[in-house]
Amino acid sequence: MSRALHLAEQGRYSTHPNPRVGCVLVREGQVVGEGAHLRAGGPHAEVVALRAAGDRARGATAYVTLEPCSHHGRTPPCADALIEAGVARVVAAMKDPNPLVAGRGLERLSAAGIETCAGVLEADARALNSGFIKRMETGRPLVRVKVAASLDGRTAMASGESKWITGPAARADVQRLRAQSSAVITGIETVLADDCQLTVRDPELVRSRAEQPLRVVLDSRLRLPEACALLAADGPVWVATTHTAMSARPDTMARLNARPGTRVLTLPETRFGYLDLNALLEALGKAEINEALVEAGATLAGAFVSEGLVDELWWYQAPVLLGHDARPGARLEGLDQLARAPRWRIADSRAIGQDWRFILERLSCSQG
Repeated sequence: MSRALHLAEQGRYSTHPNPRVGCVLVREGQVVGEGAHLRAGGPHAEVVALRAAGDRARGATAYVTLEPCSHHGRTPPCADALIEAGVARVVAAMKDPNPLVAGRGLERLSAAGIETCAGVLEADARALNSGFIKRMETGRPLVRVKVAASLDGRTAMASGESKWITGPAARADVQRLRAQSSAVITGIETVLADDCQLTVRDPELVRSRAEQPLRVVLDSRLRLPEACALLAADGPVWVATTHTAMSARPDTMARLNARPGTRVLTLPETRFGYLDLNALLEALGKAEINEALVEAGATLAGAFVSEGLVDELWWYQAPVLLGHDARPGARLEGLDQLARAPRWRIADSRAIGQDWRFILERLSCSQG
C-alpha cells in the first residue's frame, strides 16, 4: 500500500477534479502490475495496473489507495475491470467518500466472490486527497491561505513593495503549491498593485493551458482592467462581483463574459459590504474545485481567517525585519482579546532554502 500511495503522488498536479489514486497488483509475493491515475478522463490506476499485469492479474491481490469506483463517470467502473481480470483480493486504503460510490465498489467486488478489506494506511490516503474528501463530504473545497512574511510578520513595506521577501527556493515551493491547487483566489487590490498572473510557470508542473488552475478575483466594484496580465495569461478566470456592480457596469460585464475562459460570477454581499466568502466556496464546490489557494493581501486573507474558512495556513517566513510601519500578514477586524485570537497547530515545519515554511491547521475552540 505504501508503494501504491507513492504511485498516486504522480497525479498530485494533474488529476483534479478526480482523486489521486495508485494501485499495485501482487501475485505469489511478486509485483505483477502497478499504475497511477494521472489525469481526469484518462485510465484509472486499477486499469493501468491491470494492463501492465495482463494474465498475471488472475488470482492477484490489488492494493489500491481508494475504493474502486462502481459507477460510470468519464470511464467505466474499476470494480468491473477487477472482477473481469479475476483478481482474488482487493485491499483499499479507504472507502470512497463520493456518494456515487461510498462502499458500493467494495460491495460489488464482494458479491463477485472477491475478498475485500479497507483501512490500510488510511490516514496517509486521506492526507493525499484531503481536498477531494472535503468537497465530497461538505460540498466545499479545502482552503489554504499562503502568506510570505518577515520575522515580524509583515508582508510588504508601507509603500506596498514586497518583491522579494522570501528567496528563490520558497518561491519555487509556492509554484508547487499553486500547481496542486484547483483554484487560486485573490483580491482586486492585489491585481491592481502587482498586475499578477497567478499562473504556474514551471512547465514540469503544468504542461498545458488546460492544466492551469482557475484564477478567481474578488472584485466587488468590477474594477478589473481588461488589459491586465491575469486575463492575458493562460487558464480560466472567474471575476466575482456584486449585482450592484454588474448593474452599474453592464458593458464591462458583457466584455468580460465574452472573453474565452472568463466568467463573471455574482455573489451576495455581507452586512459589512464584502463579498460572501461562504457563497464563493459553495460555487467553487459545485464547479468541482477540490483545493483552493488564497494568495491575497492582508484584508482578504484576514477575512478568510476571521470567518473560520481556512483549513491550512502556509506561512513562509524570511529572516528579515520590515518594521512596525510595514503591512501585516492578515488583518483581523475586531480582535481585542487574546482569548479570541485564532490558535493553530503546526502540522509541518521545515527550512526551504534560506527561509522557513510552516503548515498550520486551525484548532477548534475546544482544542484551544
